Amino acid sequence: MKRSLLLVAATFAFALGSFAHAAGPARTRLDAFANGLHSLTGKFSQTMTDANGHPGKPSAGTLALQAPRQFRWETLTPSKQTIVADGSRVWLYDPDLEQVTVRVQSAEESHSPLTVLTDVKQMDKDFNAVEQGEHDGLVWLRLTSKAKDPQFDYADLGFDANGLARMMFRDQLGATTDIRFSGWQRNVDVPASTFNFVPPPGADVIGDLPVIQTQPIKN
Repeated sequence: MKRSLLLVAATFAFALGSFAHAAGPARTRLDAFANGLHSLTGKFSQTMTDANGHPGKPSAGTLALQAPRQFRWETLTPSKQTIVADGSRVWLYDPDLEQVTVRVQSAEESHSPLTVLTDVKQMDKDFNAVEQGEHDGLVWLRLTSKAKDPQFDYADLGFDANGLARMMFRDQLGATTDIRFSGWQRNVDVPASTFNFVPPPGADVIGDLPVIQTQPIKN
């Protein structure tokens, strides 16, 4: 469950595309933040609450995102965990378990708010957006997926004058996640190595590993 929530959270961290429907205050701030955006780095703090209202341990870390399909979500406290999407596969590394899980980056993830930030038409196709008014000092926009089997019930994006400040979403099991963002840097040069994950020596690697192309030896 923890890993699933982390991956969904990383996916939603880039949920800032433009919608082609009636604009409100949240939509206006979303458009201003997303306009011309192709890369983004920042920090996050996150809390999770299960369906019974029991809170988990807060976590915090950094994130880096780059259009169209790459992201890195690095949890630093209270324990380390790394999620990297390289455009082809999603890698999840848990140092405590010394384990790497890898799987193909699915079409569903390719059409997530994270990866379609720079694709307005795709964003309109995949999500409905409804203004939620102002509370907690932010203006809010609610996203609901148009997919038949969505990963979440809804995601609420909270904007201040500087852009996306907070995100709250509820998954299909009733668990909620509250993420607060800070230190955004727009359109910075993100090294290619940020999204190139190499399993550490000694780690167990399971899942859909890439096929290594080899050339036959010529006599």
